[in-house]
Amino acid sequence: MISVGMMGKWHVHAPSYAAQLQTIPGARIAAVWDDDAARGAAWANELNTPFYEDTGAFLASGIDAVVCCAATTAHPQLLTQAARAGKHIFTEKLLAANTRGAEEIAAAVRESGVTFAISLPCKGDPAVRYAANLIAKGALGRVSAARFRRSHSGLSAAWLPEGWCDPALAGGGALMDLGAHPVYVLAGLFGAPIRLTAMMTNLCGSPSDENTIVLAEFASGILGTMETAFVTEGVPDLLEIYGTEGSMFARGGEITLSLRAQGGRPQAVTELPAPAPAPLAQFIAACEAGLPAPAGLGLEDALMMTRIVEAAYQAAGACHFTAC
Repeated sequence: MISVGMMGKWHVHAPSYAAQLQTIPGARIAAVWDDDAARGAAWANELNTPFYEDTGAFLASGIDAVVCCAATTAHPQLLTQAARAGKHIFTEKLLAANTRGAEEIAAAVRESGVTFAISLPCKGDPAVRYAANLIAKGALGRVSAARFRRSHSGLSAAWLPEGWCDPALAGGGALMDLGAHPVYVLAGLFGAPIRLTAMMTNLCGSPSDENTIVLAEFASGILGTMETAFVTEGVPDLLEIYGTEGSMFARGGEITLSLRAQGGRPQAVTELPAPAPAPLAQFIAACEAGLPAPAGLGLEDALMMTRIVEAAYQAAGACHFTAC
């Protein structure tokens, strides 16, 4: 049985991670910590588990692992402390608000040898797995371009929590949060970009980016578009892969494939890979097996994502994280 401590409830996904843990055999929530004592104590009461206001006492409480949903800018301090205490680490993205902080965490994790995982759920999505299979088989010929968009109306419809775009806590805006998904999806398919640029705008006047497009060149001349926003309504995830012999289009769960060999006519795709287990379930399994990380959710994936996001902010001339 893996005893888990919930490390912060700042992030909006914290309650869903707690709910997931309660359904995973071999895992139990054994402690809660939060920098906001009132928030943390209330959450601990909901979960029927002890609350610790002191981080050291929390880590010394007998837990085996932490699920970190604290503010992004707090990750370096909290996660290095957890790693040095020998606790396995599952963290919400990003790993840190800048590369310096991410590398500090990575060094502590490597030194301690604990299991590490970062939440990159779109990697397990059937459409993304299907695209990866097409690319690996060469079914689209030589890939020339790709696009992934994930956006919502969190700011324009005013349902994101107060302070969600506060640079002192979040480190940035839409790209730092929701934009991580397009970043790690395209980087997972094509590797690290060799150059990039970015444009960011603020439609609602928050202190961080709200509407962002990152353009990247990957190896072999592949051009990638990574799009995100907190100011759009009713947009499903959009994934497009273009190649010399065919193209794939995914709009939410609807996927079509157009191949030159089949006359170029769009054909609905009905047979897809099964979704991968949730990243948190993969993390618990890795802890039980004594593995360093679940495949595709480890330190190198986390570091690459942070480096790309940081480079995009720099390219846009919009340094929104505390190191600037």
